[in-house]
Amino acid sequence: MENRSINQVGGNVPQPIRSDGAGGIDSGPRNIMRDLQNPNMLVPPITDAGLVPNLKFSFSDTSMKLNHGGWSREITARELPIATTLAGVNMSLTAGGVRELHWHKQAEWSYMLLGRARITSVDQEGRNFIADVGPGDLWYFPPGIPHSIQGLEHCEFLLVFDDGNFSDLSTLSISDWFAHTPKDVLSANFGVPESAFNSLPSDQVYIYQGEVPSSLDNQEVQSPYGEVPLTFKHELLKQTPIKTPGGSVRIVDSSNFPISKTIAAALVEIEPGGMRELHWHPNNDEWQYYLTGQGRMTVFTGNGAARTFDYRAGDVGYVPFATGHYIQNTGTETLWFLEMFKSDRFEDVSLNQWMALTPKELVQSNLNVGSELLDSLRKEKWPVVKYPGFSSYPKKGR
Repeated sequence: MENRSINQVGGNVPQPIRSDGAGGIDSGPRNIMRDLQNPNMLVPPITDAGLVPNLKFSFSDTSMKLNHGGWSREITARELPIATTLAGVNMSLTAGGVRELHWHKQAEWSYMLLGRARITSVDQEGRNFIADVGPGDLWYFPPGIPHSIQGLEHCEFLLVFDDGNFSDLSTLSISDWFAHTPKDVLSANFGVPESAFNSLPSDQVYIYQGEVPSSLDNQEVQSPYGEVPLTFKHELLKQTPIKTPGGSVRIVDSSNFPISKTIAAALVEIEPGGMRELHWHPNNDEWQYYLTGQGRMTVFTGNGAARTFDYRAGDVGYVPFATGHYIQNTGTETLWFLEMFKSDRFEDVSLNQWMALTPKELVQSNLNVGSELLDSLRKEKWPVVKYPGFSSYPKKGR
């Protein structure tokens, strides 16, 4: 093994040394690529303190399940123990690839990342739903409602479930049920000979390669009970965003997607130099999925404890209930991410707005601040902020 110090590797090797002199050179075995991706873990801001659990996990660090027809990977409480409220599955299907007919004990909320797919479902009253979904579209299936997903072309999507311990591999699948039901029972149930079941799969199919489905009109199935009364699909990108200096937010919950009773979400856009303002959520933990760009987040958990994490596309972040945080865009491209909650409504509290709606004298005496800050406070909430001359890029050598 070649013997050389870490400083000989190159000029871009980051070192755990802060501008105030704290730290020292790391010359031992290390994963330099990880350190480059996590500058705020290698050199935490001086304001970080106390014990805060890990609030980050990347889908790139999970195990892939590969099938003919597509793949899947998941982040649950097993991978990210703090994430008890929600779990996520990243899935891709080929053109014609099928996530087989199945159902869950948990609700399923999904965001379409790329490509197009067809979803089908039937509710407990025998009312059916068949629709095509594309980039930026959502779907939601309540617990126990059977459904399927099929790629119309190569597609990829995020599935979110309202239980942190959920695993997509432990769902209830039609092939698995048939494989574990005696043929004489199947014959009696469907009124056909046992020989009709001679070619059944021997186990759960999960994902398989099928033919690309024909048009919606050709696949239409009329139910004598009609269609589901509340649509399972929502076109989030067609929703008018809340625009503020620095970016935008689109909020979706039961108020504008009525079927979504247990998961609320926001799609957040942060321009370079902007940030998701200092805030917290009074209703539940936050589960995040980063779509593009890169950012950093500090989470303040009280009693002098705070910790900073770096995120990029494909990462999952987590914020415990009612803890203060922000998300900065630390890159040169727009940062997009989803924030999701096990709730029927999206709720947040703005630090700026709270202070603006509190008597000035009280804020001044509490924080020992003057009119420069007090006169700049806003009574209106800006979920994303960006002020000329006050870039939120993190300073070098904190």
